[in-house]
Amino acid sequence: MQGRIDMIDNFIALLANALEKKPSTIAMNDEFRNYKEWDSLAVLAVIAMIKQNFNITIPRKDFDELKTVSDLFEYIQAHR
Repeated sequence: MQGRIDMIDNFIALLANALEKKPSTIAMNDEFRNYKEWDSLAVLAVIAMIKQNFNITIPRKDFDELKTVSDLFEYIQAHR
């Protein structure tokens, strides 16, 4: 269980960095597209962060279907 918590904490830190937010302002049940920092550059930054850190390329069609931070995390876990 601690391993999963560490993975979530690491993911949130990476996501926060990509979005230029504080990790403490991100929750797993947040709809990331509702963040005030969310724009077309944020989309590219998050997709690039996932590619760089997890070696996963998310097709834009799949990415557009993800709603929450948790959805994004679970997608990465399923495709590792």
